[in-house]
Amino acid sequence: MMCEVMPTINEDTPMSQRGSQSSGSESDTHFEQLMVNMLDERDRLLDTLRETQESLGLSQQNLEDVLYDRDSLQRQLNSALPQVRVCRQIT
Repeated sequence: MMCEVMPTINEDTPMSQRGSQSSGSESDTHFEQLMVNMLDERDRLLDTLRETQESLGLSQQNLEDVLYDRDSLQRQLNSALPQVRVCRQIT
């Protein structure tokens, strides 16, 4: 399974740029893009989770089928093979 790494958030922005009007809208745009990226990543993770849960369900069903087949074959073997009985001779 591959995971994408989100880009780092630059926290080294000088205080003078943080307070200015032009960087305010630029920062808002950056924040909105970050939120969109986070929501996209969440959606991808939820899709992966759903697919994994479906795969797990199929694997569990396959396991139950195999266990049933094993038990059935074991019963057939037990009924087909002669039962060995150990008898002690008394002398």
